[in-house]
Amino acid sequence: MRTLIQGGTLVNEGRTFKGSIIIVDGQISQISEGHTTPEASFDEVIDASGCFVLPGIIDDHVHFREPGLTEKADIDTESRAAAAGGVTTYFDMPNTVPQTTTIEAWEEKQTLAREKSHVNYAFFFGATNENTGLFAELDPHRVPGIKLFMGSSTGNMLVDRREALERIFSTSQLPIMAHCEDTAIINRNMAEAKQKYGDDPKVIHHPEIRSEEACYESTRLAVELAMKHHARLHVAHLTTAKELELLPKNKSLTPHPSPLTSKITAEATVSHLYFCDRDYNALGTRIKCNPAIKTQHDRDALRDALNDGRITVIGTDHAPHLLSQKEGGCAKAASGMPMIQFSLVTMLELVDQGVLTIERLVELMCHNPARLFEVRQRGFLREGYQADIVLVRPNAGWTVTKDVIQSRCGWSPMENHMYLWRVERTICNGHTVYHQGRVDTSYIGQPVLFR
Repeated sequence: MRTLIQGGTLVNEGRTFKGSIIIVDGQISQISEGHTTPEASFDEVIDASGCFVLPGIIDDHVHFREPGLTEKADIDTESRAAAAGGVTTYFDMPNTVPQTTTIEAWEEKQTLAREKSHVNYAFFFGATNENTGLFAELDPHRVPGIKLFMGSSTGNMLVDRREALERIFSTSQLPIMAHCEDTAIINRNMAEAKQKYGDDPKVIHHPEIRSEEACYESTRLAVELAMKHHARLHVAHLTTAKELELLPKNKSLTPHPSPLTSKITAEATVSHLYFCDRDYNALGTRIKCNPAIKTQHDRDALRDALNDGRITVIGTDHAPHLLSQKEGGCAKAASGMPMIQFSLVTMLELVDQGVLTIERLVELMCHNPARLFEVRQRGFLREGYQADIVLVRPNAGWTVTKDVIQSRCGWSPMENHMYLWRVERTICNGHTVYHQGRVDTSYIGQPVLFR
């Protein structure tokens, strides 16, 4: 199968240029700069005129809810949403039912994805207080990393014992992706909020409960442990300006960081980069997530950190719930929102606002996830790499309506929002998996390989 993509503007490795791409049997065979007319014949010619051609987005942080929570979402529906959003690869988190804290549970997810995932997939292994003995059994070529909940009440996935944390950081040879919130501080804040505001405080108080202090103290501990044990730490969904003080400025990320400080990286999510606490008044619990969306000052600090290297990766923490589960306030409403379908176009909106360049967006959403987790042959437009490619069109205004939402939950905090950028086509391993509003549900993606 030979495919030609021509007429578009390629964005890759810090450069933006007119060019064409030839795909042969799912891999990028040739990249040509300028206006060239290849002499060979093709099975498919894609006219990318007026579009920007990017590597497929790698989302390092999603919750696709399968197995066990499929009333909210499953691998089929959420990988459809990924395809519609230009995301060609995702890494799924372990807090499902059963939790992905055994080798058997991890293998079950692989089996499900081989049957149902319409884009490429990988699954984190979850740490508990007791399971570090299993880390040596994990295949480093198939597992992106260890997910550590340092602030979570999800079953037994809260790791709250110092000796267990020491074991995890001293034992793991894989990157440790940590959810950092201090549970004791959160519990204290919730008790105080209930005394002031009643049993279910309004969602505007969520950032007071899941506070700056709770995030900072937990992130500080994670950084301390990582430095002590020379571990590879990736802090998930950073939310505060204060936490940024713990991170090094480093505009480039090499596949094998040598300075100790470069072993500590952080992710910001699209939600924390786009929303701030002022948005609770309009959107309420639709933007309730953990850690909480905080102040405009915090949001602006995260935006600044996109350009100085303190934020290495942009993910989504895509976490669907039914709207009925989002009813209530801080105590009762579920935390999490579906964002994967609209992550790329939302960040492109921030490009238009001057928050970052489109070249930096590609660095943060494509190149750096591939470098950080040492993904094989993905994340770049390079000859010999898998043809994971997304075409996006500027100045193509459209509005988010319920009928375009692919996630099973059927809602989005971006409903009724008008975007000027549109995902025109998503290509996964050389196959068009999304085009003109339709996902090819007959297509199944590939397992991601690492290192």
